Amino acid sequence: MLRELHQELGIPEDYGLSGEKPVFEEAADLVDVGPNLVGRTQRLTPETARNWAKMVDAAAADGVTLLIVSGFRGIDYQARLIRKKINAGQMVSDILRVNAAPGFSEHHTGRAVDIATPGSRPLTEEFEETDAFRWLHKNAARYGFSLSYPRENPFGFIYEPWHWARKA
Repeated sequence: MLRELHQELGIPEDYGLSGEKPVFEEAADLVDVGPNLVGRTQRLTPETARNWAKMVDAAAADGVTLLIVSGFRGIDYQARLIRKKINAGQMVSDILRVNAAPGFSEHHTGRAVDIATPGSRPLTEEFEETDAFRWLHKNAARYGFSLSYPRENPFGFIYEPWHWARKA
């Protein structure tokens, strides 16, 4: 199924074969969290949701607001994101620097969250300059979260200071 989906989207046949990009299974057990910035409920695995709530509360106690932008994204949703960008005229090679191919997104696990904070545009590097990012850098590990895509990460993705995940 993934091979056919990748062919349809124009994803190179060798994508992920070098082993630099891990394959992620879709989570089956998910609970609602949120809402996110635009009022939509997001989903995370139960343990991730509990740790996320604890982390949000701890940050708030320190005067820092953490907002969830996105959580779980299934393979079909990931494909829709890529199709939308292709239809807008973006090159597949450029898209794959920002979005993982279906089957390769950490969001499939239900353990990844894209985080925002008031006063900073979501999903931009400017998040790195916020109190929220500094708080996460110092405290996220206590809740099982770590920054997935630092600068010069081995996966070849752009730097994503907003993308944090709880490791399995």
